[in-house]
Amino acid sequence: MPDKAKTLAALKETGVVAVIRADKAEDLMDVGRALREGGVKFIEITMTVPGALGVIEKAVGALKQEEVYIGAGTVLDAETARLAILAGAAYVVSPVFRPEVIAVCKRYSVTVMPGAMTPTEILNAWEAGADVVKVFPAGVGGPQFFRDLKGPLPHIEIMPTGMVNRETAPLFIKAGACAVGAGSELVGKALIAARDFATITKNARDFVTLVREARAK
Repeated sequence: MPDKAKTLAALKETGVVAVIRADKAEDLMDVGRALREGGVKFIEITMTVPGALGVIEKAVGALKQEEVYIGAGTVLDAETARLAILAGAAYVVSPVFRPEVIAVCKRYSVTVMPGAMTPTEILNAWEAGADVVKVFPAGVGGPQFFRDLKGPLPHIEIMPTGMVNRETAPLFIKAGACAVGAGSELVGKALIAARDFATITKNARDFVTLVREARAK
C-alpha cells in the first residue's frame, strides 16, 4: 500500500497531475515514462479507459521503480474505489463528491481527491476527509474563483481540472491551487495515438516549469 504522507508531499512538490483518457491501453506504460522524464510523477488513469483496473495494475508494476504515482480517475462509487486501491492505485480521484468513496479511501489510508464546485460542496468534501478537493469543472469560474474561495477557506487544498492549459495553470497556482490536473493540453489522445512521446515529455516539462515559476513569484 502506498505511503499516503509521501504521496501528498510529492503531489504538492511537483504540482501537476496528468489526466489520461485513452481509447487503447497498450501505450500507457510508455506514456507514463515520457511524463516522468518531463518531471510529471502523477498519472491519473480514468475509469473510462478500457480495462482501466488492469491498466492500473500493470502500470504500477512497470513504473514502481521510477517514482511514478499511478491513480484512478473518474471513480464514481465505493466499489470502484476499492477495486482501484486493490489494483495498486496510489490515489483516487472523482469528478463528484461521494462520501462513501472518501470513506473507502480513508479505510485503506489512500489519498482521495473528490470533485466539487460550490463552496458548500467543497467544504463538505473537505470535512468528510478529502486530502485535496478537485474543483471541477474549473473553467467555469477560472482562477478568480480559486482566489475568491481561498479568502474564507484558506485551509482547504484545492486543485483545478478542466480548462487547465499553459496560460491558466500558473494563474490557478498563484490563486492558491496546490496542484493542477491537466488532460488534453498535456497528453491528448492524438499524441498517444501517434506515440509522440517526445512531445509528451516536452509538455510535461513545460507544465512543471510553469508551476514552479508561478510558485516563485
